[in-house]
Amino acid sequence: MNTIEQQLWEYIDGTLDESANKAIEEKIASDPEINAQYEDLLKLNSVLGSLDLDEPSMSFTRNVMEIIAAEPAPVALKTKVNSGIIYAVSGFFVLSLLGILGYVFYEAKASFASFTLPDKFNINLNRYITPTTLYTFLFVDLVIGLILLDQFLRKKVHK
Repeated sequence: MNTIEQQLWEYIDGTLDESANKAIEEKIASDPEINAQYEDLLKLNSVLGSLDLDEPSMSFTRNVMEIIAAEPAPVALKTKVNSGIIYAVSGFFVLSLLGILGYVFYEAKASFASFTLPDKFNINLNRYITPTTLYTFLFVDLVIGLILLDQFLRKKVHK
């Protein structure tokens, strides 16, 4: 469908704004080809408006609804997650982290007054680990631990 035909349909439907409406009226008045197309579209619109829409009978609708009601309701797909896979992946990550932490502690020149990492890392930890960050970290860990303990105890009570 070209743009002039679309504009004519919108003009016939009355969906154009006022300025576009006047522009289409001028085109219809000035161009005989557009006027003929407009007349054809008006005839087609009147024919389409006079058609009766076919509707299915009430018994057909009732029969279809009865068949649909007799069908079992679709069940949502439930996939079972293999907990062994979850435990294996989480175990791998926990063991990896423990291995890295063990290596750092093994290589560190440990003294309780000043903790230093091996020279390979070249990180100044005194700049990052302050008493405030340490206390904040411990506080957040405490809160998370209490939340997990609460969830664990609630599961025990409900079972």
